[in-house]
Amino acid sequence: MLLIFVFVLMSWFPGAYQTKLGQWLIKLCMPYLKIFRFIPPFFGLDFSPIVAILLLEMAQYGIAALSSFFY
Repeated sequence: MLLIFVFVLMSWFPGAYQTKLGQWLIKLCMPYLKIFRFIPPFFGLDFSPIVAILLLEMAQYGIAALSSFFY
């Protein structure tokens, strides 16, 4: 979730994706974010990263609930 958040913040800075950190984040985040590209931009804003982070958070809580159920 933190990597996606940093990836989104980098879009505010020109040339940030051309740095080594930007290229590394592209390799890590884009395959997951491409799943959510079916969500159309709303007033020029891309909400797919928000949906991606929410899904990761729900999965995290679901796994935590399952692990507490079995232990």
